[in-house]
Amino acid sequence: MKILIPVDGSANAQRAVDYVIAYIPALKELPQLLLLNVQWNVATANVKLFIDQKTIDDYYREQGAAALASARAALDVAALPYQYHISIGTPAEAITQYVNEQKVDQVVMGRQGQGGLQSLLLGSVVNKVLHLTNCPIVLIK
Repeated sequence: MKILIPVDGSANAQRAVDYVIAYIPALKELPQLLLLNVQWNVATANVKLFIDQKTIDDYYREQGAAALASARAALDVAALPYQYHISIGTPAEAITQYVNEQKVDQVVMGRQGQGGLQSLLLGSVVNKVLHLTNCPIVLIK
C-alpha cells in the first residue's frame, strides 16, 4: 500500500503526518510512505532573464526542504521509512500527477494548507485534488 502525504509546512499538513504515524499500527503491513512538497513555479520568462536556472533550482530545493523538515523529523522519530519528493507547479495538478505516476493507493492531507487569501483566489487545493484523483483521500482537520 502506498500512502501519499502532501506537505506544505503548515500545521494542518503536520497533523496529517501525525495521523498517519498513529494509524500505522492498525495496518497489517507497513505501507510505503511518500511525502510530496509542491513549489509554485516562479521561473517565468522574465525571472529567467535575471536569475540563472541553478539559482532557481536551489531556491526550490531549499524551500521544499524547509516545508518537509517537520514531517521528515516526525517520521524519523517514529522510525518509519519514507520517500520524499519536491515538485514544481500548481499544487493540485502536481499532487494528482504524482498520485498517478506512483500509483498511490491513498492520499492523507490536511484540510487546509498555507493558502489563506491565495487559496480563495486560486481555489482550494483539497477540492481540486478530490475532483482530479481516483484514489481514496483522507482529510485531516
